[in-house]
Amino acid sequence: MHTSIDVFARVRDHERAALLAAAREADVLPYFHLLDSPAMPVVEMEGAERIMLGSNNYLGLTADERVLAGAEAALHRYGTGLTGSRLLNGTIPLHLELEREIAEWMESEDAIVFTTGHQANLGTLGTLLGPADTVIVDAADHASILDGCLLSRAKLRPFRHNRLDKLEKMLQRSTEDGGGVMVVVDGVFSMEGDIAPLGEICDLCERYGARLMVDEAHGAGVLGARGAGTSELLGVAERVDLRLGTFSKSLASCGGFVAGPHEVIEYLRIYSRAFLFTASAVPAALGAALAALRVLRSQQGPVLLERVLANARHLREGLLELGFAVSAPQALAGERLQLQAPGVLQAPGEGPAIVTPIVPVLIGDDWKAALLWRALYDAGVFVNTALHPAVPPGGALLRTSVMATHDEATLGRALDAFAAVKARFEAEHGPLPAPPSGRA
Repeated sequence: MHTSIDVFARVRDHERAALLAAAREADVLPYFHLLDSPAMPVVEMEGAERIMLGSNNYLGLTADERVLAGAEAALHRYGTGLTGSRLLNGTIPLHLELEREIAEWMESEDAIVFTTGHQANLGTLGTLLGPADTVIVDAADHASILDGCLLSRAKLRPFRHNRLDKLEKMLQRSTEDGGGVMVVVDGVFSMEGDIAPLGEICDLCERYGARLMVDEAHGAGVLGARGAGTSELLGVAERVDLRLGTFSKSLASCGGFVAGPHEVIEYLRIYSRAFLFTASAVPAALGAALAALRVLRSQQGPVLLERVLANARHLREGLLELGFAVSAPQALAGERLQLQAPGVLQAPGEGPAIVTPIVPVLIGDDWKAALLWRALYDAGVFVNTALHPAVPPGGALLRTSVMATHDEATLGRALDAFAAVKARFEAEHGPLPAPPSGRA
């Protein structure tokens, strides 16, 4: 009698099992901690007040009265759920308003709203690409991009993070693959906090006849004069074929969108399985996202953009002064660069640069990162922890992020906690990585 292998066997003895057990034993596991309050600059977590430096709530709108009112109005008008897909009974006027206003915001012909940002990537890449095509991705792209590429079964050609020479090599190789070619990059990379050099990427895509999709999940609502993302900031929006974004960051809700040519968006509406075969978003999420977008597009929008980017600079400079390894402000280039956009730095004798709201602190060793996370948590500061395989081996980091609604006093208390924790930690475990030399 043939005995098959138990597919559950891998869950009993996987490569992370020992590490997870050790982290739980030492009480340093940095994941799945309980949040007991709204995602504000200071939150309640597991019985204590903690400064939140681990949220993507960049504009601080999750507790904004206008956004709460938008969610509440949608809830009372349309109920708790739509109980069906967009194709059948799940489309309401809020969808159409949101898609129209996103298209206006992105200055594109059309837009489509998905229930989640992950589905937006799956539903777009898995629909537009096929086995005969090639998709070229930055090695640091979000996991949902990779999932969409795998779903499409297109030939996958990754290139080293932000290395234009490696991108061109992949484009050269793609000319021999046959089929269509699409390049997909994040606008702002979710762990590193740096931005893609979209001007040069557009040049290469045009030279080799490739389409370009930019995931603006962490750029939309953060960068550019209107907060339309990295493509707007670098002046290349009209050269980017598709722009994807989410509602779960600056727009204080949950969902995703794709903006681009009408014929492409209409094709996705008819053929994207991730769109057709999932339930429509709950009305409250749509109402909140629409209200948050309207706040961003109001006169208050530029003020919020300036605040969140000013807070990012303040936190980065404070961490640097304390001796933590943080990245330098990223140099910006482009003929149509928006020099007057919020957050653009113009240091004397240097070119324009920017610090995004994602400020990673390089730690290196996974175990040290977990221990440092715990020490900060006990000191009243919550940050995110990125370990391998989310980052390269030896590249463990603490991912800090700020909101427009953080005030200077709160960030000051957080920096005081970092200073005290660093002194105790290095006395017990040795020195942490030093700041890189170069531009401060």
